[in-house]
Amino acid sequence: MTEKVVVIYSGGMDSFTVLNRALKNGKEVYALSFDYGQRHVKELECASLVCKKLNISHKVVDISAINQLLGGSSLTASVDENIEIPEGHYEADSMKSTVVPNRNMILISLAVAYAVSVKAAQVYYGAHSGDHAIYPDCRPEFVEKMNDVCQIANYQSVEIFSPYLNVNKTAILTDGISMGLDYSNTWTCYNGREKACGKCGACQERLEAFRDNNVTDPLEYEA
Repeated sequence: MTEKVVVIYSGGMDSFTVLNRALKNGKEVYALSFDYGQRHVKELECASLVCKKLNISHKVVDISAINQLLGGSSLTASVDENIEIPEGHYEADSMKSTVVPNRNMILISLAVAYAVSVKAAQVYYGAHSGDHAIYPDCRPEFVEKMNDVCQIANYQSVEIFSPYLNVNKTAILTDGISMGLDYSNTWTCYNGREKACGKCGACQERLEAFRDNNVTDPLEYEA
């Protein structure tokens, strides 16, 4: 019997690669996306399109009501519209404004609940080493502790699995290219405009990954 897994699927290039890696590993995938009031809600449109093409189960859950508790982030425009998306690389101190308080603990907890309900053995989660400098909830120690908790939080244990935890976005893209993936149906930019800005940390890291792999990013950019 094929093993069931839940994939936290934002619609970005990292989680897109994770989704396809799970399929490549022979898993029965249950994709789970969250609307938490992010500016870049366009990523959810990409997620829906991909899941329809792949004909896999996909739930989009609206948890935007919790934004009244998650202040201080430039990503949650409905709460903090006066906080601009910073430009520059992830290592810049200004990028800390893109941290959404406790976001990944919340999303992983919900994904684990879903995994228990569908009897899935794992939750796939797309943290990678490029996130470690800015995002505490993408670091190995966080993932390890969450995995420990999720072994005992329910009658059924669920493993938190991050296949790219110790590699960067360039390596993730390399794996995606080896699988023949089309990244035109992904969205990375933190700004929710028609075209990607090319200036925010997310865009810069994405473009760097494509340059490092000597391939052209299929997305259109403002700059």
